[in-house]
Amino acid sequence: MILQALKEYYDRKAADPDSGIAPEGFELKEIPFILVLTKNGKPVDLMPMYEGEGKNRRAKKYFVPKSVKRSSGVAANLLWDNPEYALGVKIKTKDKRLREMHEAFKQCIRDLKITDDEGIKAVMKFLDNDEKEEALARFKESLDMMKKEGANLTFKLADDEAIVCNRPAVEKAITEALRADNGEALFCLVAGKRDNVERLHPPIKGVWGAQTTGANIVSFNLDPFKSYGKVQGANSPVGKKAAFAYTTALNDLLGRDSKQRMQVGDASTVFWSEKETEFEKQVVEFFGEPPKDDPDRNVRAVQSLFRSPQTGTMTADDDKTRFYVLGLSPNASRIAVRFWVVDTVASMAGKIRRHFDDLRIVHGPKDMEYFPLFRLLVSLAVQGKADNIPPNLAGDTMRAILEGFPYPQTLLGAAIRRIHAEREVTYYRAALIKACLNRANRIKKNDNEKEITVGLDINNTNIGYRLGRLFATLEKIQQEANPGINATIRDKFYGAASSTPVTVFGNLMRLKNHHLAKLENKGRVINLERLIGEIMDGIADFPPHLTLENQGRFAIGYYHQMQDFYIKKSDNK
Repeated sequence: MILQALKEYYDRKAADPDSGIAPEGFELKEIPFILVLTKNGKPVDLMPMYEGEGKNRRAKKYFVPKSVKRSSGVAANLLWDNPEYALGVKIKTKDKRLREMHEAFKQCIRDLKITDDEGIKAVMKFLDNDEKEEALARFKESLDMMKKEGANLTFKLADDEAIVCNRPAVEKAITEALRADNGEALFCLVAGKRDNVERLHPPIKGVWGAQTTGANIVSFNLDPFKSYGKVQGANSPVGKKAAFAYTTALNDLLGRDSKQRMQVGDASTVFWSEKETEFEKQVVEFFGEPPKDDPDRNVRAVQSLFRSPQTGTMTADDDKTRFYVLGLSPNASRIAVRFWVVDTVASMAGKIRRHFDDLRIVHGPKDMEYFPLFRLLVSLAVQGKADNIPPNLAGDTMRAILEGFPYPQTLLGAAIRRIHAEREVTYYRAALIKACLNRANRIKKNDNEKEITVGLDINNTNIGYRLGRLFATLEKIQQEANPGINATIRDKFYGAASSTPVTVFGNLMRLKNHHLAKLENKGRVINLERLIGEIMDGIADFPPHLTLENQGRFAIGYYHQMQDFYIKKSDNK
């Protein structure tokens, strides 16, 4: 199913001449240098093709013949490669192997059997010149830069706009070579018809943590993986056309410039739909970190999602159009599928809306209304560092969002542990805890627990929620009695109060009387005592311990009550 969906995506993109996806036999590749030749094969220029500066420095991309898969042997790319293969210029390879590499490069061009194309003839005249390195000496600055970086180069005629790789004769020869392939013909499991089997599937690049040269989803490169005498790709036959289509589509989705990929923990995640939709390009904006020059992009995208039923952005077709989400992570020399979700565009949009609705909670005026998944996960990490996000948590959370499942229990546990460690109930943590508890109750249809509201709920009688409100009120009294105090009861007693209330609340209630006595405004004292009485109504005894879920409600009660204090203070001003 995954490979079929990717092939369909490739077919859809290939039908659009403006899509920028590579045609069969080619790939879109950054080529840092172009050697410009006359028709007689004399070098005119060695042009650096870099754009941008610093971290944004990138080479221009071109469609070039599909790269070969290299191991320890000699294997040259057609009409483009690094300086050792393409020019025979020594960088670090021994002389004998260097000659073999350069000869292999020239042989690839000869194998095209193109005799009447000016571009190919010019390239071969240059390559057959034993003094070509001396001819390149006048481009010393570019040559030294290329050798230092080991950067790829290709060729272009001085009077042409296109590189030699893209001349009609070359494209025709590559197409004919693909059709003439005499590999074993079997029934392709992806396309559903007979085709020559791809023995070794092209590599997938762009998966975070995988080998930079690429890794495979489908591979049979060891004897234990074989069965019934089949060799490599024949064990699970995928035709050459289908293999090229699915790998090209996936590499396109995983590309650095792709608007349909994002990193979720260790899972490189891509999104696409059966037909072209705006939604497939918006998903990253819902969850991804906004750029520094447009920090509100995430908020605008989610607001647009919530308005879509009213604005008509979602059409009737979206109820039927399939939507795909694929999460990939590295596994040795292969790629592991972390999650695979198939839904409709409309259904997926509804699940994402529900996620942001579950997260909604009262907050300060400067806080973001909607925030990316990364911010949530970092709020649970030690020292607020992305490297410390618990393993698998990001992928499990994303899957819960996309499939409408309860959030992983580890998410709630991580939020509570971080609050205990740092003694701070932040906006992000409170939103996460609310979402975890409400979604679990809704899906499990637990009618015994009241749904947690966006703001303070004075009618919520849950013991954890009530005690959280009480703790916030006791801290507020202490702060008003001791303006500018450095450490409050939260710093000393939050962990015990939220997990084993009976051990601390008796002392805190007695301490409260001492703090109230220090307040000069007697009307304020009466209001605070009345609030404590309302919160304590129905609490006969402090419980010996609270469950993990009630520790979460304690945090929400504390957060809600504190936000209510801030709002009233702001209103009074």
